[in-house]
Amino acid sequence: MTTPSTPDERRYEVAVVGGGPAGLTTALYATRLGHETAVFDRGGGRAAMMQETHNVIGVPESVSGTEFLETAVDQLRSYGADYRQEFVTGVDRRDDEFVLETTEGTAVADRVVLATGFSDGRPEPPLPRTGRGLHYCLHCDAYMFVDEPVYVMGHGDSAAYVAMIMLNFTDDVDLLLRDDDPTWSDETATLLENHPVDVVREEVTGVRNGEDGWLEALEFADGSVREYAGGFAMYGSDYNDGLAASLGAELNDDGTVAVDDHGRTSVDGLYAVGDLTPGHNQIPVAMGQGAKAGIAIHKSLRAFPKSLAELEAEGAVGLEDVPAIAPELRRQANAHAPAEGD
Repeated sequence: MTTPSTPDERRYEVAVVGGGPAGLTTALYATRLGHETAVFDRGGGRAAMMQETHNVIGVPESVSGTEFLETAVDQLRSYGADYRQEFVTGVDRRDDEFVLETTEGTAVADRVVLATGFSDGRPEPPLPRTGRGLHYCLHCDAYMFVDEPVYVMGHGDSAAYVAMIMLNFTDDVDLLLRDDDPTWSDETATLLENHPVDVVREEVTGVRNGEDGWLEALEFADGSVREYAGGFAMYGSDYNDGLAASLGAELNDDGTVAVDDHGRTSVDGLYAVGDLTPGHNQIPVAMGQGAKAGIAIHKSLRAFPKSLAELEAEGAVGLEDVPAIAPELRRQANAHAPAEGD
């Protein structure tokens, strides 16, 4: 039996923690499928830092990450979702529901979706400006550097592989160790020796930017100056998996949350989507994961059709029982309905 929520607890069917593309898409599907949904967003995140939006069909590159997310939030609110700029400090189970503690109070939900993503490991300054010469997403930004001089910062296998991958786009690639010893494997070392990547060991001591703020060159401890159009920092990722771990969800060795093809974790009623889960860290991928999770959540929550066992116990469904959508969401849906003659 579910323990009744207290008067000061906000009650939802679906609570999404994280306001990036994956979380917002999950909330959009859950809301439009008739479930009272809230998004708890502390702000920031990788998408919010994007200077331009790449690889999203229908969205021009002139749209910044902030503009992209603001449009999504406006869409959510127009359908009746509750978007709250709050930080979720903890999530606990209470019988068959979840209790979320936030910086603004307590909320209760039947389903929780974690879309808390990860933070990129950042090298020490001096650095180019993020999005103006310092980049973290190869598949988003490699196109920008076709036939341009490019650097990759890092000392592990991932940095070495990204440097070699960039040879698909340009013939001028430097791998910057920044005075660190390489930690890549012997196999990777052999691969590097047989690809035209220049390994630069000296520390970066200065950054030269153009009038538009874009990187033009880096200065090194040996006094040399190398021109670059931009590059990538590869220092690993710190996954924001604390809430998942506190609920006992299974984690992978790299810190991602283990999920099935619909975002379900090992904890009943708990879902995870986006960069917090394994896979490509791309907006369209995150949105696809959010859509699949939203549909799966709907199937787990929808009232109809009743099962044979439920009909036997409760009787037939009457007209007074339908539709099952919450009154406020029903009003929002009616407001979105096309006018007569459209």
